[in-house]
Amino acid sequence: MEKELSVVIPVFNEEESIRELYEKLSESLVKLKKSYEIIFIDDGSSDNSLNVMKSLCKKNKDIKIYSFRKNLGKSYAFMVGFKKANGEYIATLDADLQDDPKSIKILYEKLVNRKYDLVAGWRRNRRDNIIKNISSSVFNKVVSVIFNLKIHDLNCGLKVYKKEVAKELKLYGGMHRFIPILVNEMGYKVGESEITHYPRKYGKSKYKITKIITDVPDLITIYFLTKYTRRPLHFFGKIGSALFLIGLLTLAYLSYIHFLGESIGRRPLLFLGILLVTLGIQVVFTGLLADLIVNTNMKENNNYPIKYESKPNNKKV
Repeated sequence: MEKELSVVIPVFNEEESIRELYEKLSESLVKLKKSYEIIFIDDGSSDNSLNVMKSLCKKNKDIKIYSFRKNLGKSYAFMVGFKKANGEYIATLDADLQDDPKSIKILYEKLVNRKYDLVAGWRRNRRDNIIKNISSSVFNKVVSVIFNLKIHDLNCGLKVYKKEVAKELKLYGGMHRFIPILVNEMGYKVGESEITHYPRKYGKSKYKITKIITDVPDLITIYFLTKYTRRPLHFFGKIGSALFLIGLLTLAYLSYIHFLGESIGRRPLLFLGILLVTLGIQVVFTGLLADLIVNTNMKENNNYPIKYESKPNNKKV
């Protein structure tokens, strides 16, 4: 049965916060006066998180649980949650209690009333440590400039989507941090709204300073995927053509001075020219091969190692 709203919650070692989160979220959803379902995605937790979720599921028929055998990351958790969601609209929420579940109503109403396809939360008064705040601020500004999208908080866990938007996303690795960029590049309308953010109440943050380093290759990947994913030859072709042209001009110059009587047989420039021409041809053919692969193998990979899936029940409290 289709619901009006599905709430997808990735969980990784959050046993202390889950029950309190459920109580606050349930209260907020009841006030929203929409039929709903709550989908917990256990991302390979090693603590008691799964058992806590199972106990909640026994009490409420509108709770679903999907548990991975191992930790796969947020992107894969979202993919499973989006696939299993039956709601006309889909919200995502972190399990750490830092984002106020009451803010779902704010984002939902803005999405519906202003005809957005995705509304992202903006933690304007963010309650994290200074290193995390500064690195996140710099990251958001750089990405916003590169992609020309004015979003202040790309990686806020609280977002509300239209169903078709969430289900069209293809996420892996660290791509969940760029969801507003991906949605915008897909041609959808993206907005944001301020939400309430609290200090972490239980456990430790999963954030590591090393994520700053991994953000750079992820950013390059996103740029390539959004600009050239359907025609990689355009990307490789530009690079290959440039290398080929530089090499060709180098060889033309050497041919000219050889015609004037100078010896070029031992010149390093000769080997450089040959190398650039050869490399340019190889890069172009790499792009051509990538183009063929993209256009013949665009099948979705749905192989997620789920070890536990909750069964429907008829109880609700």
